Amino acid sequence: MKSSSSPRILITGATGFIGRRLLYRLDAMGFWVRCMTRKPEKFSLPFDLKNPPEVVAGDLLDPESLKKALDGIDIAYYLVHSMGGKNFREMKEFEKRDRTAAQNFVNAADQSGLSRLIYLGGLGEMSGSLSHHLASRQEVGKILASGKTEATILRAAVIIGAGGAGFEIIRYLVERLPVMLCPKWIYTQSQPIAVENVLDYLAGCLEVPETAGATFDIGGPEVLTYAELIKKYARVRGLRRYIAGVPFFYTLLSTYWVALITPVPPGIVFPLAEGLRSPAVCRENQITGLIPLDLISMEQAICNALAEEQQGPGRLVSRQACFLPE
Repeated sequence: MKSSSSPRILITGATGFIGRRLLYRLDAMGFWVRCMTRKPEKFSLPFDLKNPPEVVAGDLLDPESLKKALDGIDIAYYLVHSMGGKNFREMKEFEKRDRTAAQNFVNAADQSGLSRLIYLGGLGEMSGSLSHHLASRQEVGKILASGKTEATILRAAVIIGAGGAGFEIIRYLVERLPVMLCPKWIYTQSQPIAVENVLDYLAGCLEVPETAGATFDIGGPEVLTYAELIKKYARVRGLRRYIAGVPFFYTLLSTYWVALITPVPPGIVFPLAEGLRSPAVCRENQITGLIPLDLISMEQAICNALAEEQQGPGRLVSRQACFLPE
């Protein structure tokens, strides 16, 4: 258990793919946590915590609501992204929403005296070819770092874990399609990372003060094309799949195709698919010296995600789901 002098932590996006996992991680480490959500009455957790979090109402697009959420907080995690919404109409507004939300949070953080802010963004070098989705994540990082609060920016590519949009798209495609004709971006290089290692870095930043005020690329141990990642999933599942990239498969067409095969809405698929055109590989690895980790291989990360799909987080790998050697 942490002492009473340990930092008071706020998680925005606490009900999301990363936020909920981080809440359990911080609880296991003994930290006091407050969760901000637009609808506290609907906040629920699948498993009990040692110390239930304080849950407060807050909306990043409502500056006044952020004052209470940040009151008395020392460190905040910013884990909110608009993505693209449920449809294309909502998708057109996500960059504006992200920009406004980030600026509102910086203004409130400056007024509250927040000491540290930790943000999880996306990998990708700023250029004319960077997707709107990744460019927005980069812009959010710059806005969050522009205030008085010391900001730590972590940048990741595809995160492999049960419930993550990237992983779920791969899972549904491989499970349902023996033959896949894909856009040419299927051969773009990426450096995916296991969700467990993302949590290691997010939590590790709390205990390594040298990470304050800096930006770090985080990635797994392997640089892979998306085709190779799909093949790894198939191998883990013991499935034979055939993949080919074709030049006429445009982003909009591939969006509708993926949305048809998977439960992920087109408004979320499109920005993800658009982002896959740009390489997402770590350009530096400074964080590995500050927070040394045993990085999880992609096959093991896939296996862990499959086990969580079947049995819940933290359980042993199911031999029925995973065909990796002992």
